[in-house]
Amino acid sequence: MQGRAQNLSAVLRLLAGFAVLSVIAGLLAAGIAIPAVGAMGTAAKGGVAAFNDLPSDFEINPLAQQSVIYDAAGGTIANPYDENRIIVPLAKISPWMQKAQIAIEDSRFYQHGGLDLRGFTRALVSNFSGGDVQGASTLTQQYVKITLQENALRSGDKEAAQAATAKNYMRKLQELKYAMNVEQNFTKDQILAGYLNLVYYGDQAYGVEAASQNYYGIPASDLDLGQAALLAGIVQQPTKFNPVLNPENAQQRRDLVLTRMEELKVATPEEVAAAKAVDVTSMLHKKEAKGVCHRSSEPYFCAYVMAWLEKSPQMAVLGATPAERLKNINQGGLKIRTTLNPNMQSIAVQRVTEAVPIGNDQNLGGAATVIEPGTGKVLAMAQSSDFNTTQVVWNADFQYGGARYGWQFGSTAKAYALVTALERGMPLNSEIYAPQASPTKPYAFTKDQVIDDCGMDKPWEVENDYSVGGEMSLQKATSQSINTAFAALTLSLGGCSVRDTMTKMGLHSSDGQPIEGVISAITLGAGTTTPMTIASSYATLAARGVYCEPFPITSITTPDDKPIAIPQPPCSQVIPPEVADGVNQLLEGPLKDGTAAGSWNWSRPAAGKTGTTNDHNQSWFVGYTPQLSTAVWIGNVIPADEQTRRAYTLNGKCFGIYRCQGNVFGGTIAAPVWGKIMAQASEGMPVVDFTNPSPTVVNGEQVTIPRVAGMTQAQAIETLRAAGFTGYVRGQVSSSVRRGLVAGTNPSGKAVKGSAVGIMISSGPAPAPAPDPEAPPAEPPPTAAGGGTGNGNGNSNGNGNGNGHGNGNGPGIPPPSGLTVG
Repeated sequence: MQGRAQNLSAVLRLLAGFAVLSVIAGLLAAGIAIPAVGAMGTAAKGGVAAFNDLPSDFEINPLAQQSVIYDAAGGTIANPYDENRIIVPLAKISPWMQKAQIAIEDSRFYQHGGLDLRGFTRALVSNFSGGDVQGASTLTQQYVKITLQENALRSGDKEAAQAATAKNYMRKLQELKYAMNVEQNFTKDQILAGYLNLVYYGDQAYGVEAASQNYYGIPASDLDLGQAALLAGIVQQPTKFNPVLNPENAQQRRDLVLTRMEELKVATPEEVAAAKAVDVTSMLHKKEAKGVCHRSSEPYFCAYVMAWLEKSPQMAVLGATPAERLKNINQGGLKIRTTLNPNMQSIAVQRVTEAVPIGNDQNLGGAATVIEPGTGKVLAMAQSSDFNTTQVVWNADFQYGGARYGWQFGSTAKAYALVTALERGMPLNSEIYAPQASPTKPYAFTKDQVIDDCGMDKPWEVENDYSVGGEMSLQKATSQSINTAFAALTLSLGGCSVRDTMTKMGLHSSDGQPIEGVISAITLGAGTTTPMTIASSYATLAARGVYCEPFPITSITTPDDKPIAIPQPPCSQVIPPEVADGVNQLLEGPLKDGTAAGSWNWSRPAAGKTGTTNDHNQSWFVGYTPQLSTAVWIGNVIPADEQTRRAYTLNGKCFGIYRCQGNVFGGTIAAPVWGKIMAQASEGMPVVDFTNPSPTVVNGEQVTIPRVAGMTQAQAIETLRAAGFTGYVRGQVSSSVRRGLVAGTNPSGKAVKGSAVGIMISSGPAPAPAPDPEAPPAEPPPTAAGGGTGNGNGNSNGNGNGNGHGNGNGPGIPPPSGLTVG
């Protein structure tokens, strides 16, 4: 009895609901407002009142759609999205698609006013019989429902998204009222266009354009009858009728759509028969689903830009948090114009990959970044790898998709010692001292030569690429990249001071931290960095001391072409222009007659520096003209030892068109690749000269070094300190000064005020050379004109001239040869 009572109650409620919906349906169909009066029953009156209280203004927010990332010439690089959706106007949707969707979903679409009374009544009777609310939704009602769901999901309101599709009468009533509002405020074509751009066609394709591209690889404007019918049939159940997952179901559904189109006379029997004869699987031209940048024409630049847009503090205009920015990028339909020059990009990719072929089996990688000095614009970014294999952006910092560690940058580090030295007032034509060293006999610098906190834990052995040492010009030390010269120079300047120069010129490790504070990392590039970072850092010299952060975006606009104000790239004058001018002149040397000679055609001025690391395991060239700065890295992708990050040697490996090489230096592969990129990228640009160094930079700002010969070590260092220098023990030398006292300084005479001056400790007179048994007998020495012994005064070569004093005759005794004291 209890069950029968419950069934009776349910039937009565359904009958009351039927009465309400019938009245509402009739009035809606007639376009009449619904009064809560009349001869209706209480339930009906309550239902009508509830209907009148429902909101009626329906807000259609812009659909979530793909943004577009363009290169500098307007070519498409990528389409970021959360939902694979491309909005197109109705004019760009095939008429077959329009007819097919209407035929299967709402054949009276152009006749009703938002509610199809015939279908509604028929479905209502069916629903009351079966106890379920379904069917009878017009395209307008479906459009309302899916729009409500889409808006709720975009705002993160899961409860509202569920309510938008809930199976109950109140939701249906709200949907009807909104549909009436939509029909009153939009044309049928606008509603149809909105629907076709909104609905889900399965396989992660939202809207008909994305679906057409996804399944057939063609725009929606080109869909034929059979293709349109297949897509239209998917909408009802996107998984069941997905032609990729369930081709048999999809074919049956397609044929049902075609039959309906024939019944409605929107397609001829002949057209329908021909379309049905085509097997569904043969219609598909689908590519494997991939991520946004996998489908990009420039996947690595795409990955860098996406990470930069999401994480750069400068992109706060797109959202307060990275997550909010990514959502706006993926859903906002933004038009993002980048700095990427497609011509330069093509050149860079060609030149890098012809040296390091993609997919080589030697563990080799190559990368190059081109930066515009004075703006920081990233003009090109090439990488010799397959994005399907690795998504690590070798050119960029870890924060923007790059490698966690980066790569050792070798002697490219020497440019920063030059900047520091010239800032201190060292003359451009200085002579500097290079301790003798060769590839097999390194010179060991010791802890007592360190003047600040950036030093060494044990003696630091430094090799030269060939046997060389002694006094040499700063220009020669730079052109020939003499390691011991720059080690001594950096120690005299203070390693921390040189590292400060690196930091202010934008050089840092891939993780964003300053270069490691040890002398080997600062002097000879044992620290790590990335091509983009060092290219932008060297661009500071090309821009006469102005550093700009790398910047890949020129403009962002909304879907309706309203510009979004983005901050300009931060640039600042970090070194004096005249110092940059002097360093530019010094860095022309490696290309003219130094380690990169032959890599540049000298059609225009250029400067740069090679870099080779220990064991020849990384090869660099970083160089620039006044208009372009480019870094080229050739090296090992995977280290031989993950823990120590020690890499395989490049010696003996083969490099594409450059063939196999015995010993690989920065000038072997990286410099020629750089030269080809820069020569082609510069074509058509005006020839611009570097500014000549000022007399102040050429001559330097030097002061006299005080005489400290004969002093104790402590006295000499204090005397130098009082004169504004930093004193340190540089080594020992034979001299006439008593053993253990200071014999002199190096440099001597004058030095840059504030610089480090080495003191040389006397080891006593040099031992007399052994007599040559084959030499002829020596002539007797001349005697002075008086008696007694002579007091010898000798020059620094040890040639004594006796001057007799007193009454006796005696020879002059010269001092031992040694350092000229001063």
